[in-house]
Amino acid sequence: MKNIAIFASGTGSNAQKIIDHFRNSAIARVSMILCNKPGAGVFQIAEKEGIPSVLIEKESFFHTDNYITILKEAGIDLIVLAGFLWKVPANLVQAFPDTIINIHPALLPKYGGKGMYGHFVHEAVITARETESGITIHYVNEKYDDGATILQERCIITPDDTPLTLAGKIQLLEHKWYPLIVERLLTK
Repeated sequence: MKNIAIFASGTGSNAQKIIDHFRNSAIARVSMILCNKPGAGVFQIAEKEGIPSVLIEKESFFHTDNYITILKEAGIDLIVLAGFLWKVPANLVQAFPDTIINIHPALLPKYGGKGMYGHFVHEAVITARETESGITIHYVNEKYDDGATILQERCIITPDDTPLTLAGKIQLLEHKWYPLIVERLLTK
């Protein structure tokens, strides 16, 4: 049985989809949820699902190996970023090479980098009058949204789409594809 750690900063809709996907799995389980935002909805999901959760303290996260120790002691096989808004520090990336993945709500390399998350991405895509957008699932390295691409899936943008309607299309892609890619990576 493989162990998944989910890092999140918000409501946890992608975390919930991954938990649901692996609920009765013989392959893997979500063993831990880590979040950097006190009171975030993902903590309620962790409690409801009976999954241990950890509040990430900023100084410790960026300047110690404390979280590496926590993850190693839990036997984590894959770290899944699901709306986690902090850059992962180099020591964590190096401790878990090719074992940390992220989902980005655009077709990287476009609309990636610092500050490009959530509605900021969708607003930029609509403002640029793009005709398509999508998701990118990628490995995490020491730079924002720069790791090797695992999967991209696209959706059409219509002239009457708004950042809000585009966000809905993107979320459907995230919820469909992220759990499947997590499973694929754990069974390869």
